[in-house]
Amino acid sequence: MQQGKNGGETFEIKAAQKSLNVSESCIDNSKFVHVMLDHTLFNDVSFANIKITNANMSDLEIDGAQLGGAYIHNIGMPPEGNPHYIAGAKQRPLKFEHCELSGSTITNCNLTGVEINNCDLSGMKINGIPVEDLLKSYKS
Repeated sequence: MQQGKNGGETFEIKAAQKSLNVSESCIDNSKFVHVMLDHTLFNDVSFANIKITNANMSDLEIDGAQLGGAYIHNIGMPPEGNPHYIAGAKQRPLKFEHCELSGSTITNCNLTGVEINNCDLSGMKINGIPVEDLLKSYKS
């Protein structure tokens, strides 16, 4: 155990198999490197300014979260040259339900086969063209 920032304690757990039950605690500035967190539950937590890199987040479910200002990028199967690359591997589809995405931007993404159902599309543009205009011209 070491003295941490702001007088707190720093614990190091290395090369161990443990289950942690942490509640009503502040573990700001913690680092998790080369760690398996499968089947872990985070409930009523603050993840402000968190950064997740090089992670397998298959079957991730985020429910009731505030993601304002989030920057989600480079999502998909590892590219050729990455040690986790598998030739011919396909990513399973993502599902967004009951999400507030107004004012968001989707840039340089593969949207092949994407379906948008029962959504408010007012003001939405694709390559600068209002979707409402595209739909009107399609129905004509």
